[in-house]
Amino acid sequence: MLELDPPTSARLGRVRQAGTKPELIVRKAVHVLGHRFRVHNRDLPGTPDLANRARRWAVFVHGCFWHSHAGCKKATIPTRNRDFWLAKLAANRARDERVQAELAANGFKVLTVWECELDATSLSETLMSFLPKSTE
Repeated sequence: MLELDPPTSARLGRVRQAGTKPELIVRKAVHVLGHRFRVHNRDLPGTPDLANRARRWAVFVHGCFWHSHAGCKKATIPTRNRDFWLAKLAANRARDERVQAELAANGFKVLTVWECELDATSLSETLMSFLPKSTE
């Protein structure tokens, strides 16, 4: 696999992995619906952004670029160092599928919320249909 040049690597190293704006929007929406959760559950496969072990659900908030959201205009492939990015994004997709399968095998319901789907109305509807009906 190709490597990134040092300036690009340094710039990408500053990209936030936790506490991103899309993640905070989803956290607030889940909280408003009356559900409780833990964030960044390192002991669960894939470290879900939100999870409730008692209710057996996990939510991932994915950036469209980093997780190659199919059909999304934000999921572009950089033209510079294209081979690296194709391999990197394919590996991210494969990891996402493996992690979701592991969580499902452990009895968890898994929801992926994409960065481009954070419209308040559709997000609330998606979360209401995914989360258990009775709140904690």
